[in-house]
Amino acid sequence: MKARPGSRKAVVRDIREVIEMEAAALRKVAAGVDGRYADAVELILRCRGKVAVTGVGKSGLIAQKVAATLTSTGTPAFFIHPGNALHGDVGTVQKQDVVLAFGKSGESAELNDLLPALRRIGAKLVAVVANPRSTLGRAADITVCFPIDREACPLNLAPTSSTTAAMAVGDALAVALMKRRAFKSHHFAMFHPGGSLGRRLTLVVGDLMRKGEDNPVVLSGASIREVLGQMTSKHCGGASVVDAKGRLVGLVTDYDVRVAFETLKDPLKTKADDVMNPSPTVTYSDVLAADAGQVMSSPRKPFNVLPVLDRRTRKLVGLLRLHEIRAAGV
Repeated sequence: MKARPGSRKAVVRDIREVIEMEAAALRKVAAGVDGRYADAVELILRCRGKVAVTGVGKSGLIAQKVAATLTSTGTPAFFIHPGNALHGDVGTVQKQDVVLAFGKSGESAELNDLLPALRRIGAKLVAVVANPRSTLGRAADITVCFPIDREACPLNLAPTSSTTAAMAVGDALAVALMKRRAFKSHHFAMFHPGGSLGRRLTLVVGDLMRKGEDNPVVLSGASIREVLGQMTSKHCGGASVVDAKGRLVGLVTDYDVRVAFETLKDPLKTKADDVMNPSPTVTYSDVLAADAGQVMSSPRKPFNVLPVLDRRTRKLVGLLRLHEIRAAGV
C-alpha cells in the first residue's frame, strides 16, 4: 500500500531515501579517488605557508568547516570569502600558500573572478569540484573530482548530495594530512584546550584526585574506627592504608567496612590491615583522567575509588573518585 503524502510513514520513507541517496553518492566518490588526491595532499604537505580555503554559497560553508578541521589537525588554514577577496582580502594570500577552492559547478563567477589575482600572486591552487572540465577545474594546478549524478533534492536543485560529498572530500584530505604529519593525540590536545574534548585530552589524575588534607589515609595498624573517621570526614568511599614511609600497603572501602560489621563479632576493635585489600588496583598522578575513568568504569570490575601513586617514588599521593571524573565531564 502506497504511503499517503505527508503521512508519518511517507516522511520516514522520504528521509530514508535522502540518506540512501547521499550514501550512494559517497560510495561513487570513494570509487573515483585517484592519484590526484594524493598529489593534492603532497602539495599541501610541502606548503611553506598556509592553506587558504574558499568557496561560494553552500560550498563556502563547507570551506569554512574544512579550514577549521585542517587548522585543528596540524595544517594551518584560514577561510577567505571570494567576494571579500576581490575587495582587498586577497592580500592575505601569499605566494607560499596553497588555495583550496570548493565548488560543485566550478563556474561561480565570484570564485572564478578571483583566479587572475591568485595567478599573479603565485599561490598554488587545488580545486575540489564535481566537474573537472569547468573553468575552476581547468585553472587549478591540481583538480580533485567528486562526481555527482544528482542531488537528493527532489527538484535536483538544492545542494545536498554534492555538499555531503564535498565535506567528505575535505575531511579525507585533512585526515590524510594528519597521518602524513604523524599527528598524535598530544598534538590534538595542544589545539583543543577547552570544552569536554580538551578536558579529556589534558586533565590528568593529579588534577582531580583527593590530596593533602582531603586525602583519606590511615597508617598500617589503624582501627576500623579510624578508617571510618577518615572516610566520613573526607566524604570518600575508601581510605588508603600506608606504612611509616608513605608507601601503600592496602585499601579499605566502605564495602569492606560493611562486610566487617556484618561478619565480625567486635568490628570496632578490628584493624584496617585485617579487612583491607592488600593488592588494590592503583593509578598514577600523570595518567590521563579519561583513561583512569575507563578503568574505573569497566563493566567487568568497576571501581569507585583508586589509590594514586607517584610514578617516580611509588608513594601514595592521593585517592581518585569516579565521581570527580564524571563531574569533570571526561
